[in-house]
Amino acid sequence: MNAASPVYLELIDFIVSRATPEALLHFRPSEAAQRRVSELIEGQHNGTLSAEETSELDDFVQIEHLLIMAKAQARRRLQLAG
Repeated sequence: MNAASPVYLELIDFIVSRATPEALLHFRPSEAAQRRVSELIEGQHNGTLSAEETSELDDFVQIEHLLIMAKAQARRRLQLAG
């Protein structure tokens, strides 16, 4: 995992600055980050990714999994709160 990845930095900044359950449920990566992931996915399909780009895409997949788990936890917390 590359901790310096822009997507990681976005998520870390978001969590540190606004991590309420409601805000977490509405979080989406920036358009620039989404474009980059689309480029990486396209490169993967075309077989043109470098090793560094493959690692970057793997990082995104891990971040996406983390975000899914965090959003599920936020939903549970909101349900318990009433």
